[in-house]
Amino acid sequence: MSTVAGHAPSFPSRREVIEHVRALGREVVAVMPIHYPRAMLRAHRLHPIEIWGPPRVPRVEGSRHFQAYTCDIVVKATSFVRSGGIAGTKAILVPHTCDALQGMASVLGDFLHPEQRVLTLYLPRGRRTSDRDFLREELQRLGAKLSEVSGHQPSRADWMEAFEAEDAADAALADLYRRRERLAVSDRHFYQVIRAREYLTAEQFCEAATAVPEGNRPRTGVGLMISGIVAEPLELFDQIEALGAHIVGDDLACGFRRVYSTSMRNDPFERSASRLLKGPPDPTCGTPVRDRIEALQTRMRALGARGLLVYDPKFCEPELFDVPLLRKHLHEAGFPVLHVEFEMGETLPHQTLSRIEAFVETLS
Repeated sequence: MSTVAGHAPSFPSRREVIEHVRALGREVVAVMPIHYPRAMLRAHRLHPIEIWGPPRVPRVEGSRHFQAYTCDIVVKATSFVRSGGIAGTKAILVPHTCDALQGMASVLGDFLHPEQRVLTLYLPRGRRTSDRDFLREELQRLGAKLSEVSGHQPSRADWMEAFEAEDAADAALADLYRRRERLAVSDRHFYQVIRAREYLTAEQFCEAATAVPEGNRPRTGVGLMISGIVAEPLELFDQIEALGAHIVGDDLACGFRRVYSTSMRNDPFERSASRLLKGPPDPTCGTPVRDRIEALQTRMRALGARGLLVYDPKFCEPELFDVPLLRKHLHEAGFPVLHVEFEMGETLPHQTLSRIEAFVETLS
């Protein structure tokens, strides 16, 4: 595993990671976005491989089971499941990130009946004491299901090993963001490393994060903050650079929103709940838009962002609810906002690139 300045980082493939974790005595669980208890899966001898609506998967099969206004992540992930893309996994875990994903869990569990066990995780929409208590009980329920899937009841030693490994990987992710300006890699390569967290083991991710080289890499043009669920395809970052801009930071669900704070609570379920509730502001977690706006303003000023690019899959309701107020208040604070909706595919439409180019020109 290596990352060389100017060259794409090299990681094990998903197939190689699956073979590796099975050699360690663990089984694989397919996991939908966004927030879930990694250490809990590891303690139960399970390993997550995340599914973010693979861009190359056709919508056809998934479209048969959802309304036309359902987002690509859900539709394409369902197509992926139906086509055998997660064959050999023990279960599919669907967090209640949004109504569309909750609907996906119902469609899979109640109607399509894949060979994998369909597991759900209902996340609270606040960060009060009552929310933490609810999430702890929900994680206890999920833990019982995971024991049934894996046939393993974690010992205290299992829990401690799992938290140690996953906390180290969380710290490595946070450190990548802290070191971003000193890293000698392009935006595309940086996000390839960030998103490798979606399937590498904790140890592999720590190795990948440590291997990212530091050095002087000129970053010219307009600095942008990018927000949204997932930035697909990765070609987007190359195109933004070609248009005279670069990414100084993100508010992506697949990125910075999963920079969690460490919890040291003794009870493993309380510790897992506390971790998930200590992430950055996130509309899928019910963060008040006022708090999100304040956090974005603070980070954009600190990072030197000139504007915000909100880049979302079509029909993403949690994101869409916030856009009008984000646009209004950030513009008043001196940060113009461009909102772009996209359909997940292998290439970027010219219309999307034209809108981003015009936005960059207005900021120049």
